[in-house]
Amino acid sequence: MPVKKVQCVINGQAVRSLDDFYGELIRQLPFPPHFGNNLDALQDVLTADIAGPVRIVWESAEASRSAMGDDFERVLALLRAVGKERRDITVTIRD
Repeated sequence: MPVKKVQCVINGQAVRSLDDFYGELIRQLPFPPHFGNNLDALQDVLTADIAGPVRIVWESAEASRSAMGDDFERVLALLRAVGKERRDITVTIRD
């Protein structure tokens, strides 16, 4: 039986802060109840708690980048690192 790919589509027009970003991931992915809403916890969950394959697509990312500033860059770096560590997680950024 083929494994179903989980897809998370983030709307950059709606994601204006880290809390917005975490909320979208929690809403769309099977996050554990103990998720701590910080980047360290996000890395832990994505590398150990979420079964793959997972595809994360950030639509209109430029809008989030403008609103989030450095937080956007930190999240993006983390997502890319997770994608390198786990071949069953792909991250697509669309401006």
